[in-house]
Amino acid sequence: MNKEPQGLENLFPFLEAKLNLDPQSTVISQFKGGYSNLTFLIHSPDGQYVLRRPPLGMKISKAHDMVREFRILEALEKAGYDKIPKPILCCEDETVIGAPFFIMEKVEGLILRNKIPEGMTLGKDYFQKLSKNTIDGLLELHHLELEKSGLSQLGKPEGYVERQVLGWSERYFNAKTDELKELEAVSEWLKSNLPKNENIGFIHNDYKFDNLVLAGPQDPTIQAVLDWEMATVGDPLMDFGTSLAYWAEAGDSDILKMFNLSYMEGNFTRAEAIDYYASKSPLNLENMIFYYTYGLFKVAVIAQQIYKRFTMGFAQDPRFSALIHVVDACGKKAMNSIQTNKI
Repeated sequence: MNKEPQGLENLFPFLEAKLNLDPQSTVISQFKGGYSNLTFLIHSPDGQYVLRRPPLGMKISKAHDMVREFRILEALEKAGYDKIPKPILCCEDETVIGAPFFIMEKVEGLILRNKIPEGMTLGKDYFQKLSKNTIDGLLELHHLELEKSGLSQLGKPEGYVERQVLGWSERYFNAKTDELKELEAVSEWLKSNLPKNENIGFIHNDYKFDNLVLAGPQDPTIQAVLDWEMATVGDPLMDFGTSLAYWAEAGDSDILKMFNLSYMEGNFTRAEAIDYYASKSPLNLENMIFYYTYGLFKVAVIAQQIYKRFTMGFAQDPRFSALIHVVDACGKKAMNSIQTNKI
Protein backbone atom coordinates (compact mmCIF):
# COMPACT_ATOMS: atom_id res chain seq x y z
CA MET A 1 0.00 0.00 0.00
CA ASN A 2 1.09 3.59 -0.65
CA LYS A 3 1.47 5.55 2.55
CA GLU A 4 0.44 9.15 3.22
CA PRO A 5 -1.71 9.74 0.14
CA GLN A 6 -2.09 13.35 -0.92
CA GLY A 7 -5.28 15.37 -0.54
CA LEU A 8 -6.53 13.69 2.63
CA GLU A 9 -5.33 16.28 5.16
CA ASN A 10 -8.88 17.39 6.03
CA LEU A 11 -9.87 13.78 6.66
CA PHE A 12 -8.10 13.57 10.03
CA PRO A 13 -10.27 16.18 11.82
CA PHE A 14 -13.33 14.64 10.14
CA LEU A 15 -12.45 11.19 11.50
CA GLU A 16 -11.82 12.66 14.93
CA ALA A 17 -15.24 14.34 14.93
CA LYS A 18 -17.24 11.45 13.45
CA LEU A 19 -15.48 8.31 14.72
CA ASN A 20 -13.45 9.71 17.63
CA LEU A 21 -10.18 8.60 16.01
CA ASP A 22 -7.03 10.30 17.30
CA PRO A 23 -5.30 12.10 14.38
CA GLN A 24 -1.87 11.50 15.91
CA SER A 25 -2.23 7.72 15.95
CA THR A 26 -4.32 7.25 12.78
CA VAL A 27 -2.53 6.18 9.60
CA ILE A 28 -4.14 6.32 6.13
CA SER A 29 -2.72 4.29 3.24
CA GLN A 30 -3.97 3.55 -0.26
CA PHE A 31 -4.68 0.06 -1.52
CA LYS A 32 -2.96 -0.80 -4.79
CA GLY A 33 -4.41 -2.93 -7.55
CA GLY A 34 -7.70 -1.31 -8.49
CA TYR A 35 -8.43 0.22 -11.88
CA SER A 36 -11.21 2.58 -10.94
CA ASN A 37 -12.39 3.90 -7.57
CA LEU A 38 -9.73 4.71 -5.00
CA THR A 39 -9.72 2.70 -1.79
CA PHE A 40 -7.87 3.56 1.42
CA LEU A 41 -7.15 1.78 4.69
CA ILE A 42 -7.71 3.80 7.85
CA HIS A 43 -5.67 2.22 10.64
CA SER A 44 -5.99 3.34 14.24
CA PRO A 45 -5.60 1.77 17.69
CA ASP A 46 -9.42 1.77 17.90
CA GLY A 47 -9.93 -0.26 14.75
CA GLN A 48 -9.52 -0.46 10.99
CA TYR A 49 -11.84 1.00 8.38
CA VAL A 50 -11.91 1.27 4.60
CA LEU A 51 -12.66 4.50 2.71
CA ARG A 52 -13.84 4.59 -0.90
CA ARG A 53 -13.90 7.61 -3.18
CA PRO A 54 -14.28 8.16 -6.96
CA PRO A 55 -11.25 8.24 -9.28
CA LEU A 56 -9.54 11.54 -9.99
CA GLY A 57 -10.44 13.45 -13.15
CA MET A 58 -13.40 12.93 -15.44
CA LYS A 59 -16.82 12.20 -13.98
CA ILE A 60 -18.22 9.14 -15.74
CA SER A 61 -21.98 8.68 -15.60
CA LYS A 62 -23.16 7.15 -12.31
CA ALA A 63 -20.51 4.44 -12.23
CA HIS A 64 -18.61 6.09 -9.38
CA ASP A 65 -21.49 7.28 -7.21
CA MET A 66 -20.18 6.68 -3.69
CA VAL A 67 -23.37 7.86 -2.01
CA ARG A 68 -25.40 5.35 -4.00
CA GLU A 69 -22.96 2.54 -3.15
CA PHE A 70 -23.33 3.37 0.54
CA ARG A 71 -27.14 3.28 0.22
CA ILE A 72 -26.91 -0.11 -1.52
CA LEU A 73 -24.84 -1.52 1.35
CA GLU A 74 -27.41 -0.17 3.81
CA ALA A 75 -30.27 -1.74 1.83
CA LEU A 76 -28.51 -5.11 1.61
CA GLU A 77 -27.85 -5.03 5.35
CA LYS A 78 -31.52 -4.27 5.97
CA ALA A 79 -32.47 -7.14 3.63
CA GLY A 80 -30.46 -9.56 5.75
CA TYR A 81 -27.68 -10.16 3.20
CA ASP A 82 -24.52 -10.68 5.26
CA LYS A 83 -21.71 -10.92 2.70
CA ILE A 84 -20.96 -7.19 2.78
CA PRO A 85 -18.65 -4.89 4.73
CA LYS A 86 -20.79 -3.06 7.30
CA PRO A 87 -21.43 0.52 6.08
CA ILE A 88 -20.28 3.03 8.73
CA LEU A 89 -20.83 6.55 7.40
CA CYS A 90 -21.19 8.54 4.19
CA CYS A 91 -19.94 12.06 3.47
CA GLU A 92 -21.37 14.09 0.59
CA ASP A 93 -19.38 17.22 1.51
CA GLU A 94 -16.75 17.50 -1.24
CA THR A 95 -14.70 20.03 0.76
CA VAL A 96 -13.38 17.24 3.01
CA ILE A 97 -11.33 15.30 0.41
CA GLY A 98 -12.52 16.78 -2.89
CA ALA A 99 -15.26 14.22 -3.62
CA PRO A 100 -18.07 12.35 -1.85
CA PHE A 101 -16.85 9.25 -0.02
CA PHE A 102 -17.97 6.60 2.42
CA ILE A 103 -16.40 4.53 5.17
CA MET A 104 -17.09 0.85 5.85
CA GLU A 105 -15.69 -1.86 8.07
CA LYS A 106 -12.59 -3.72 6.94
CA VAL A 107 -13.32 -7.41 6.35
CA GLU A 108 -10.27 -9.58 6.99
CA GLY A 109 -9.45 -12.23 4.43
CA LEU A 110 -7.76 -13.03 1.13
CA ILE A 111 -8.44 -11.08 -2.07
CA LEU A 112 -7.11 -12.75 -5.22
CA ARG A 113 -6.07 -10.26 -7.88
CA ASN A 114 -4.19 -11.07 -11.09
CA LYS A 115 -1.58 -13.32 -9.50
CA ILE A 116 -1.26 -15.61 -6.50
CA PRO A 117 0.42 -13.76 -3.61
CA GLU A 118 4.12 -14.51 -3.22
CA GLY A 119 4.82 -17.51 -1.02
CA MET A 120 1.26 -18.80 -1.25
CA THR A 121 0.26 -22.08 -2.90
CA LEU A 122 -3.30 -22.52 -4.15
CA GLY A 123 -3.95 -25.87 -5.78
CA LYS A 124 -6.43 -27.35 -8.20
CA ASP A 125 -8.87 -28.31 -5.43
CA TYR A 126 -8.87 -24.77 -4.05
CA PHE A 127 -9.83 -23.24 -7.40
CA GLN A 128 -12.46 -25.89 -8.03
CA LYS A 129 -14.14 -24.99 -4.73
CA LEU A 130 -13.68 -21.28 -5.43
CA SER A 131 -15.41 -21.61 -8.82
CA LYS A 132 -18.37 -23.34 -7.18
CA ASN A 133 -18.53 -20.82 -4.32
CA THR A 134 -18.35 -17.94 -6.78
CA ILE A 135 -21.29 -19.13 -8.87
CA ASP A 136 -23.24 -20.05 -5.74
CA GLY A 137 -22.65 -16.52 -4.44
CA LEU A 138 -23.89 -15.00 -7.67
CA LEU A 139 -27.01 -17.19 -7.58
CA GLU A 140 -27.66 -16.11 -3.98
CA LEU A 141 -27.69 -12.48 -5.08
CA HIS A 142 -29.93 -13.19 -8.06
CA HIS A 143 -32.43 -14.98 -5.82
CA LEU A 144 -32.72 -12.23 -3.18
CA GLU A 145 -36.30 -11.22 -2.34
CA LEU A 146 -36.93 -7.76 -3.80
CA GLU A 147 -40.24 -6.33 -2.58
CA LYS A 148 -40.36 -6.87 1.18
CA SER A 149 -36.65 -6.09 1.49
CA GLY A 150 -36.99 -2.80 -0.38
CA LEU A 151 -34.26 -3.79 -2.86
CA SER A 152 -36.75 -3.28 -5.72
CA GLN A 153 -36.40 0.48 -5.21
CA LEU A 154 -32.74 0.38 -6.29
CA GLY A 155 -33.42 -0.10 -10.00
CA LYS A 156 -35.82 -0.01 -12.95
CA PRO A 157 -35.85 -3.52 -14.45
CA GLU A 158 -38.27 -2.77 -17.30
CA GLY A 159 -36.23 -2.16 -20.44
CA TYR A 160 -32.99 -2.77 -18.54
CA VAL A 161 -31.27 -4.81 -21.27
CA GLU A 162 -31.87 -2.27 -24.03
CA ARG A 163 -30.84 0.65 -21.79
CA GLN A 164 -27.59 -1.10 -20.94
CA VAL A 165 -26.72 -1.91 -24.54
CA LEU A 166 -27.48 1.63 -25.71
CA GLY A 167 -25.83 3.19 -22.67
CA TRP A 168 -22.55 1.30 -22.95
CA SER A 169 -22.47 1.93 -26.69
CA GLU A 170 -22.85 5.67 -26.08
CA ARG A 171 -20.14 5.59 -23.41
CA TYR A 172 -17.78 3.84 -25.80
CA PHE A 173 -18.12 6.45 -28.51
CA ASN A 174 -17.80 9.24 -25.95
CA ALA A 175 -14.49 7.74 -24.77
CA LYS A 176 -13.26 6.48 -28.16
CA THR A 177 -9.57 7.00 -28.94
CA ASP A 178 -8.74 4.35 -31.59
CA GLU A 179 -10.45 2.76 -34.58
CA LEU A 180 -11.50 -0.71 -33.45
CA LYS A 181 -13.85 -2.08 -36.09
CA GLU A 182 -14.68 -5.36 -34.31
CA LEU A 183 -15.86 -3.57 -31.19
CA GLU A 184 -18.05 -1.18 -33.19
CA ALA A 185 -19.52 -4.16 -35.05
CA VAL A 186 -20.26 -5.85 -31.70
CA SER A 187 -22.12 -2.72 -30.57
CA GLU A 188 -24.35 -2.90 -33.65
CA TRP A 189 -24.88 -6.65 -33.26
CA LEU A 190 -26.04 -6.23 -29.65
CA LYS A 191 -28.52 -3.53 -30.66
CA SER A 192 -29.93 -5.82 -33.36
CA ASN A 193 -30.17 -8.95 -31.20
CA LEU A 194 -31.87 -7.81 -28.01
CA PRO A 195 -33.59 -10.73 -26.20
CA LYS A 196 -37.38 -10.76 -26.36
CA ASN A 197 -37.75 -11.74 -22.71
CA GLU A 198 -36.22 -10.06 -19.67
CA ASN A 199 -35.59 -11.49 -16.22
CA ILE A 200 -35.65 -9.58 -12.96
CA GLY A 201 -33.31 -9.94 -9.99
CA PHE A 202 -30.82 -8.09 -7.83
CA ILE A 203 -27.49 -7.88 -9.66
CA HIS A 204 -23.94 -6.85 -8.69
CA ASN A 205 -22.63 -5.92 -12.17
CA ASP A 206 -18.92 -6.41 -11.39
CA TYR A 207 -18.85 -9.85 -9.80
CA LYS A 208 -15.45 -11.51 -10.14
CA PHE A 209 -12.69 -13.03 -8.00
CA ASP A 210 -10.96 -9.77 -7.06
CA ASN A 211 -14.20 -8.38 -5.62
CA LEU A 212 -14.50 -11.32 -3.22
CA VAL A 213 -12.96 -11.48 0.26
CA LEU A 214 -12.14 -15.14 0.91
CA ALA A 215 -11.61 -16.83 4.26
CA GLY A 216 -7.97 -17.62 3.41
CA PRO A 217 -5.51 -19.74 1.42
CA GLN A 218 -6.92 -22.97 2.88
CA ASP A 219 -10.58 -21.99 2.60
CA PRO A 220 -12.20 -20.27 -0.42
CA THR A 221 -15.41 -19.49 1.47
CA ILE A 222 -16.66 -16.03 0.53
CA GLN A 223 -16.63 -13.72 3.56
CA ALA A 224 -17.75 -10.57 1.73
CA VAL A 225 -18.42 -9.16 -1.72
CA LEU A 226 -16.94 -5.73 -2.53
CA ASP A 227 -17.54 -2.91 -5.03
CA TRP A 228 -21.30 -2.43 -5.11
CA GLU A 229 -21.49 0.90 -6.94
CA MET A 230 -23.00 -0.61 -10.10
CA ALA A 231 -25.43 -2.94 -8.30
CA THR A 232 -29.09 -2.56 -9.24
CA VAL A 233 -32.27 -4.47 -10.07
CA GLY A 234 -32.09 -5.77 -13.63
CA ASP A 235 -31.60 -8.93 -15.67
CA PRO A 236 -29.45 -11.49 -13.80
CA LEU A 237 -28.19 -12.93 -17.09
CA MET A 238 -26.62 -9.56 -17.92
CA ASP A 239 -24.79 -9.83 -14.59
CA PHE A 240 -23.74 -13.41 -15.31
CA GLY A 241 -22.58 -12.40 -18.79
CA THR A 242 -20.32 -9.75 -17.26
CA SER A 243 -18.85 -12.31 -14.84
CA LEU A 244 -18.22 -14.68 -17.76
CA ALA A 245 -16.44 -11.89 -19.66
CA TYR A 246 -13.92 -11.69 -16.81
CA TRP A 247 -13.78 -15.50 -16.55
CA ALA A 248 -10.60 -16.06 -18.55
CA GLU A 249 -9.56 -19.59 -19.51
CA ALA A 250 -6.09 -21.08 -19.99
CA GLY A 251 -6.34 -20.78 -23.79
CA ASP A 252 -7.32 -17.10 -23.80
CA SER A 253 -4.87 -14.35 -24.71
CA ASP A 254 -2.67 -13.14 -21.85
CA ILE A 255 -4.18 -9.64 -21.97
CA LEU A 256 -7.58 -11.08 -20.99
CA LYS A 257 -6.03 -12.79 -17.96
CA MET A 258 -5.26 -9.46 -16.29
CA PHE A 259 -8.38 -9.38 -14.12
CA ASN A 260 -9.15 -12.89 -12.87
CA LEU A 261 -7.33 -16.05 -11.80
CA SER A 262 -10.13 -18.14 -13.30
CA TYR A 263 -7.67 -19.56 -15.85
CA MET A 264 -5.72 -21.45 -13.16
CA GLU A 265 -6.05 -25.25 -13.18
CA GLY A 266 -9.06 -26.52 -11.28
CA ASN A 267 -11.41 -23.67 -12.15
CA PHE A 268 -14.63 -24.18 -14.05
CA THR A 269 -14.41 -23.40 -17.75
CA ARG A 270 -16.97 -20.83 -18.90
CA ALA A 271 -19.11 -23.67 -20.26
CA GLU A 272 -18.94 -25.49 -16.91
CA ALA A 273 -19.83 -22.26 -15.08
CA ILE A 274 -22.90 -21.89 -17.32
CA ASP A 275 -23.93 -25.51 -16.74
CA TYR A 276 -23.55 -25.13 -12.98
CA TYR A 277 -25.54 -21.87 -12.92
CA ALA A 278 -28.25 -23.46 -15.09
CA SER A 279 -28.54 -26.42 -12.71
CA LYS A 280 -29.57 -24.07 -9.88
CA SER A 281 -31.53 -21.39 -11.73
CA PRO A 282 -35.02 -21.38 -13.26
CA LEU A 283 -33.85 -18.98 -15.99
CA ASN A 284 -33.51 -19.95 -19.65
CA LEU A 285 -29.80 -19.80 -20.58
CA GLU A 286 -30.14 -20.66 -24.28
CA ASN A 287 -29.17 -17.14 -25.34
CA MET A 288 -25.91 -16.89 -23.35
CA ILE A 289 -23.99 -15.83 -26.46
CA PHE A 290 -25.79 -12.48 -26.27
CA TYR A 291 -25.11 -12.02 -22.55
CA TYR A 292 -21.45 -13.08 -22.83
CA THR A 293 -20.94 -10.78 -25.81
CA TYR A 294 -22.57 -7.96 -23.87
CA GLY A 295 -20.23 -8.68 -20.95
CA LEU A 296 -17.15 -8.49 -23.16
CA PHE A 297 -18.41 -5.25 -24.70
CA LYS A 298 -19.04 -3.75 -21.27
CA VAL A 299 -15.56 -4.75 -20.01
CA ALA A 300 -14.09 -3.20 -23.16
CA VAL A 301 -15.91 0.10 -22.56
CA ILE A 302 -14.83 0.24 -18.90
CA ALA A 303 -11.22 -0.29 -20.02
CA GLN A 304 -11.68 2.34 -22.76
CA GLN A 305 -12.95 4.91 -20.28
CA ILE A 306 -9.97 4.38 -17.98
CA TYR A 307 -7.59 4.48 -20.96
CA LYS A 308 -9.18 7.77 -22.07
CA ARG A 309 -8.55 9.25 -18.62
CA PHE A 310 -4.95 8.05 -18.89
CA THR A 311 -4.44 9.70 -22.30
CA MET A 312 -5.83 12.96 -20.89
CA GLY A 313 -3.46 12.89 -17.94
CA PHE A 314 -6.06 12.29 -15.24
CA ALA A 315 -4.63 8.86 -14.33
CA GLN A 316 -0.88 8.27 -14.22
CA ASP A 317 -0.78 4.56 -13.36
CA PRO A 318 1.46 2.97 -16.05
CA ARG A 319 -0.79 -0.12 -16.13
CA PHE A 320 -3.46 2.00 -17.78
CA SER A 321 -1.39 2.42 -20.95
CA ALA A 322 -2.03 -1.25 -21.81
CA LEU A 323 -5.80 -1.03 -21.46
CA ILE A 324 -6.35 -0.17 -25.13
CA HIS A 325 -5.12 -3.71 -25.87
CA VAL A 326 -7.77 -5.05 -23.49
CA VAL A 327 -10.39 -3.08 -25.43
CA ASP A 328 -9.19 -4.53 -28.72
CA ALA A 329 -8.95 -8.09 -27.35
CA CYS A 330 -12.49 -7.92 -25.93
CA GLY A 331 -13.82 -6.76 -29.29
CA LYS A 332 -12.09 -9.59 -31.14
CA LYS A 333 -13.18 -12.17 -28.54
CA ALA A 334 -16.80 -10.99 -28.73
CA MET A 335 -16.86 -11.04 -32.53
CA ASN A 336 -15.37 -14.54 -32.55
CA SER A 337 -18.06 -15.67 -30.11
CA ILE A 338 -20.77 -14.26 -32.36
CA GLN A 339 -19.34 -15.87 -35.48
CA THR A 340 -18.64 -19.30 -33.97
CA ASN A 341 -21.63 -19.36 -31.57
CA LYS A 342 -19.24 -20.46 -28.80
CA ILE A 343 -18.43 -18.96 -25.41
